[in-house]
Amino acid sequence: MASLIDEEFGEITIRTSHRSRHIRLSVAPDGSLRASMPVFATSRSLKKLINTSREDIRGMLHTQAPKVHYEDGMRIGKSHSLIVTPGGKLQVKRQDLKIMLSLPNELTVNDMAVQTEIRSAMQAALRVEAKHYLPRRLATLARSADCHYEKVRFSHASTRWGSCSSNGTISLNIALMQLPFQLIDYVLVHELCHTKQMNHSQDFWHLVEAEDPDYKAHRRTLKQYNPTI
Repeated sequence: MASLIDEEFGEITIRTSHRSRHIRLSVAPDGSLRASMPVFATSRSLKKLINTSREDIRGMLHTQAPKVHYEDGMRIGKSHSLIVTPGGKLQVKRQDLKIMLSLPNELTVNDMAVQTEIRSAMQAALRVEAKHYLPRRLATLARSADCHYEKVRFSHASTRWGSCSSNGTISLNIALMQLPFQLIDYVLVHELCHTKQMNHSQDFWHLVEAEDPDYKAHRRTLKQYNPTI
């Protein structure tokens, strides 16, 4: 998928569509910008729109940014935590299992610039955890369910916990590492069963139930969580 790098707004994902008649900017679930463009539109046209709409874009990002309450000691994933140190220059870095935030006195964790920095560090930490844990757990559950998949890929810019393509590629949202382990297993089992049934028919749910007898409760509980980072 194409993208454009803007000095202020960072990477902007570009999607082209034959149905689009105008260039439109929107905020993705992860708080980043994305552009929908007609197939005949150029990146130069997109840059022009951005440069003439910066104030509007800032407002859109502020109102539509994911609402997350950050606080000192906040747990991130299964093994990381956020450590806030007041004063100094705004800086966020991952150090061992800690995400260290240096917070200037004139800012709060709710400021957009701070949230953007924290979210980027969170994504890096969750991706590390996801790559360490999810492939091994998926392989274990696949053996139990006698399911075969081709490969695993990771994402975060999605409103879905996972997906399975017709060619056997299972995509997993790194935000899974924010879930309780039993809900992670439910999502993995769900996607594995799609390697046998690419639908949500009664046969599909029978496959899920065979591996997760409490899947109905897990499915309900999962709705209380948000896959957006």
